[in-house]
Amino acid sequence: MQFALERLGVHDSVDAVFPPSELADFFADLPVPVDVISDGGIDACDAVVTLEYHEDFLECSWIHSVQAGVDRFPFDELEANDVVLTNSTGIHDRTIGETVAGYLLSFSRRLHTYVAAQQDRRWDRPEWDEAFTLPGTTACVVGTGTLGRGVADTLGALGVRMTGVRRSGEAVPGFEEVYANTHLLEAISDADFVIATVPLTDDTEGLFDAAAFDAMREDAYFVNVARGAVVDEAALIDALESDSIAGAALDVFEKEPLPEESPLWDLEDVIVTPHCGAFTRDYFRDVGEIVRENVDRLESGEAFHNRVV
Repeated sequence: MQFALERLGVHDSVDAVFPPSELADFFADLPVPVDVISDGGIDACDAVVTLEYHEDFLECSWIHSVQAGVDRFPFDELEANDVVLTNSTGIHDRTIGETVAGYLLSFSRRLHTYVAAQQDRRWDRPEWDEAFTLPGTTACVVGTGTLGRGVADTLGALGVRMTGVRRSGEAVPGFEEVYANTHLLEAISDADFVIATVPLTDDTEGLFDAAAFDAMREDAYFVNVARGAVVDEAALIDALESDSIAGAALDVFEKEPLPEESPLWDLEDVIVTPHCGAFTRDYFRDVGEIVRENVDRLESGEAFHNRVV
């Protein structure tokens, strides 16, 4: 698809992850004007960089999502209106990998319990057999795309044995063993850590249900850095409250922000983070490099990088 790019907008919804002005300034040398816009300024732009979706974007020729996940965008409507959608896949591998490593180190070295005790000025030491080290443990990563491979690279360097689950079951570098989706319960049944990194699709919605948590070991931990809707949250809470699994680290939820009345806030060995696992001070630069490359590709008539629609 070819179109004349005359104005690029940075939608103010990106303020949830970085100041939109930082990205606009990063684009100062582009050959077109770049403005921070609100909903009222969408119609003046040919292209927009955004976190949220708005129906007015259908008047643009190109939308770029600052996230890798694009489940909020209506593919059929975009295609029907000849709107290109690109995303930011490929930039979150290291950040998500380090976030997940932080979760696992917190559980293994009991760091989260010490932070909690500090708030109450309690000098609490763990039982002699509570803490452990990561070498020799196994992590099963469900979803071996960019996020999953980033997790495998980081955890593998810490001595964790890595297994994975993907649609085809074909081998992936960084994973000692890979299972097909149809063998999910078998794959997660003997892992110390089960880590969700799958995109949200019709096939993955509610993937982690009561049967999945029943299949996990009682001393296993669940980690979700994918999307909240890939988990049946009620089933997860039941599993945690009944000690069917040891704990969970959750960056995403069915409803965000996580409601104050959610039991997840108070459950022991549950780490709650506010959908920020990919945050980094370089986020806007990483997004900007993809957009900049696609501006160049548009000028030269090449195919868009990271094109989804």
